[in-house]
Amino acid sequence: MLLRFDPFHDLNQLAGEILGSRRVPRTMPMDCYRHGDALYLHFELPGIDVETLEVTQEGNTLTVRAVRDATAPEDATFLIDERPGTSYARQLIVGDGLSLDAIAANYQDGVLTLTIPVAEQAQPRRIDVGTGKDTTRDHHEANDRPGTRPVRLVRTAG
Repeated sequence: MLLRFDPFHDLNQLAGEILGSRRVPRTMPMDCYRHGDALYLHFELPGIDVETLEVTQEGNTLTVRAVRDATAPEDATFLIDERPGTSYARQLIVGDGLSLDAIAANYQDGVLTLTIPVAEQAQPRRIDVGTGKDTTRDHHEANDRPGTRPVRLVRTAG
């Protein structure tokens, strides 16, 4: 028989049962990073029913929902209950610099991965600033000073 005593866990569990907090969707752990021309989001969702996994997008809001059913019979007496059946939900507001119409989603080994390409307008680009007679009149007047030379500006994602 396995016995364990963790007063804080037991107190949290008791409070959850009394206050009904188990019915409130939990957030799932997440990693988010940019690599190359895409944003990657990894959501930890072990043991969920894949049929309940739902990813939706409305405007700039992404929503991830899933359900993990309880694995024990309803009349079971738990000695330790750290993996209760629960629902998960998480909403993210993403910026305009992503191609939300090209999101790819994959669930493997308990991890949901969303891959969102960076939009073309948000890609880093180099802007050449010319001087001399080949520029427009406004730029020509601004750069018609002795000692001016071409400047290269590089915009990077930040």
